[in-house]
Amino acid sequence: MGKGESGAMEALNEHRLREAERIAEALVFASATPIPGKAIAEKLPQGVDVSAVMEQLSRSYAQRGVNLVRVGDAWAFRTAADLSFLIRKDETEVRKLSRAGLEVMAIIAYHQPVTRAEIEDVRGVATSRGTLDVLLESGWVRMRGRRRTPGRPVTYGTTPAFLDHFGLEELRDLPGMEELKGAGLLSSRIPSSFQVPQPPANDDLAEDEDPITQMDLEELGLLTPMGEADD
Repeated sequence: MGKGESGAMEALNEHRLREAERIAEALVFASATPIPGKAIAEKLPQGVDVSAVMEQLSRSYAQRGVNLVRVGDAWAFRTAADLSFLIRKDETEVRKLSRAGLEVMAIIAYHQPVTRAEIEDVRGVATSRGTLDVLLESGWVRMRGRRRTPGRPVTYGTTPAFLDHFGLEELRDLPGMEELKGAGLLSSRIPSSFQVPQPPANDDLAEDEDPITQMDLEELGLLTPMGEADD
């Protein structure tokens, strides 16, 4: 390949990359919710590396008032953290999480996949169905699957909406021990053997979990026998 042909090929690849960035930017901007990388890849020119495109686009927005951020396996535009105080949003909060709700939310976030019995074991007290219902309705918690143990208890985990709300790219961005101590959420006199649980790297089903099926949803009262969701 001659020098002229090589230069032309580089220019063509550069053009394809710039066009891919424009397409990705438009897709994220038009989406009301974080858009999965797989959905973006389907719209890009064939052979373009979606990860490279999104990382480059993220760097382009790094110093702007709006940043491109990764939320799990998805992408979204968000107000730059140092400017968020300028944004005034009138939101109607239907329910505030109770102390019990906050405790259960934290246990699910750090210990997932976790069953109701395991949540109660960590808290040392019974957990009402209502507390879990509020968390499910908030969209921050979901039923992940069913544990392969007697009774096949439901396992709970967090959702992409949880990551998005708290500005986390992945579960492992949750505060560690030193951060929790610095925020006054952990006593400085906790036992030396205490360790903050390490959240999983992703929300894939564990080896001892089965996926939730339609039959499970019917059994749990979340679907009618005809397969329609209950109100």
